Amino acid sequence: MATLQIRIDDNLKKNADFLFASLGLDTSTAVRIFLNAALEHNGIPFMVSHTNPDILEAIIDARLSRNLHGPYNSAEAAVQAMLED
Repeated sequence: MATLQIRIDDNLKKNADFLFASLGLDTSTAVRIFLNAALEHNGIPFMVSHTNPDILEAIIDARLSRNLHGPYNSAEAAVQAMLED
């Protein structure tokens, strides 16, 4: 049997442990359920999407370094530029 190690935030682990315990599961079992569901669905077993298409466009722009403004010399200058748009 293989071992899977992941690093996660302490609060995420604590909250997940609490949730899964309330369902009668331990976290390892919940992870196994997720992995089996992913294999059954041949992908992530739930929809993964950006709820706001503007956010997706902004992420793509940032990654491609396009439609960027600045740099600004001060926070006030940056705020002023945002208010102008």
